[in-house]
Formats: sequence, structure tokens, C-alpha cells
Amino acid sequence: MKKKRRLLRWILLSIVLVVIIAVVGTLAWTQIGVMQAEPEPLAEAKANPAIAITDAPEGIVLAPLEGVSDTGLVFIPGAKVDPWAYVAILQHVAAAGTTVVITRPWLNLAFFDLRGMDSFTAAAPDVENWSVGGHSLGGVRACQLAEDADALVLFASYCASDLSDSGLDVLSLAGTEDGLSTPTKIADARHRLPDDALLVEIDGASHASFGDYGPQPGDGTPTISVEEMRRVVTEQLVPIVTLLDAE
Repeated sequence: MKKKRRLLRWILLSIVLVVIIAVVGTLAWTQIGVMQAEPEPLAEAKANPAIAITDAPEGIVLAPLEGVSDTGLVFIPGAKVDPWAYVAILQHVAAAGTTVVITRPWLNLAFFDLRGMDSFTAAAPDVENWSVGGHSLGGVRACQLAEDADALVLFASYCASDLSDSGLDVLSLAGTEDGLSTPTKIADARHRLPDDALLVEIDGASHASFGDYGPQPGDGTPTISVEEMRRVVTEQLVPIVTLLDAE
């Protein structure tokens, strides 16, 4: 009996140690290799006189300084990407009249973040119409939150959940040079989106072109300029926002 008890204790201790090592290893991995926002694009966005940038508890809030903002976008970063890396590419969407809330995913990974839309829209309680979007893994999470939004925006991403009968307005932006969320992968997941979803391939854009955090392992080489990328993204996003406002 003593030998059996000692064996049982040894087995239980081994299991506990394995679990502890796995948890500690996972936590360490989520903090190592986080892709930081490039300082120059961020500084440029912070100097934009048309928007106010607030580091709020709900996320990084980009608010237009002119007019009344009736529309908002909750935007979820890609895996292990600094949320500030999306401020520059979304600044002109905010300047056009949409309040943007860039979330800070728990442990830098969107699938660990179980908060609902109201955790982020609380940053701008006067905004009536909300869309949700995200980049890469952030887009996958955005699909899960889309039932509480009026529209869905995907940056180099696709849905794992079926939204084909949701009736949502959907905009999916892909890059022809994306080595991670390739145009083929996005096309293969097309059936999970409504029939009238708008899919746009941006010529020359890579996976990392949708943020300002530098090159990403496994990605393609972008041939589009930063300025042109921002222009195209803004041009595609603003009509979706205008549609929401009209409704």
C-alpha cells in the first residue's frame, strides 16, 4: 500500500509539474517576440490634427475632432502585434468621422481574449452604429463578435465561424503578396461570408502591410508604398462606415 501511495503521489506531482511548465511556457511565449509599432508612423499619426488619440482602459481610441461621430469600429490586432501598430493605418478612417477603438488582446493573442463588444464600445457610449474588424488572428476573433455588430471588416484574415446567413455588411481586404493569410486561403473560406460580401485584393500588399510593425517571418515582400496602402484601406473602409451611418 505504501508503495502504491508513493507511486500515486509521484504521478500526481508529475502531472502538476507538467501543467505548471506548460502554463509558464505559454505565458512566456506570448510575451516573447511581440512585434512593436514602428516609431515614425506612430509619431506621424499622433501629430494628425484631425483626430484625438486616447490611451483608454477599453483600448486605444482614435476620435475625429470635427463633427459628431455616429459610427465606430472596434479593431482587434493580429497575434503578438503591438496595438499601437495600427494607429497609423486607421488614422484617416477616424479623421473621416469614425471613432476607432483598437483593442489590447489578453496575452497579446485574440483567442485568449473573451471580452464582448460592449467591453470596447464603452469607450465611446455616444456612438450608435458599430462595426468590428481585425487583422489576421484578430479578424478571426472579430468574426466571433460580429453578431453584436453592424458590419465586419477583415484585414488579411478569414472567418472560422459561418456568417453566410448573418446579413452583415462585410469587407475583406487581402494582399497579393501575403505569405501568411494568402489570397488562396481567404478564397477557400469565402463560403463562410454572406453572398454580397465585398472581397478586395490589394495589389502589392503583404501581411505586414496592414500595420506598421516591420517585416514578419513567413510573409511575402510588399511592393506597395506605405502611403498608397493607407489610401486604399481608407478608400475601402469609409464607404462601409457611410452605409452604416445612412442606415
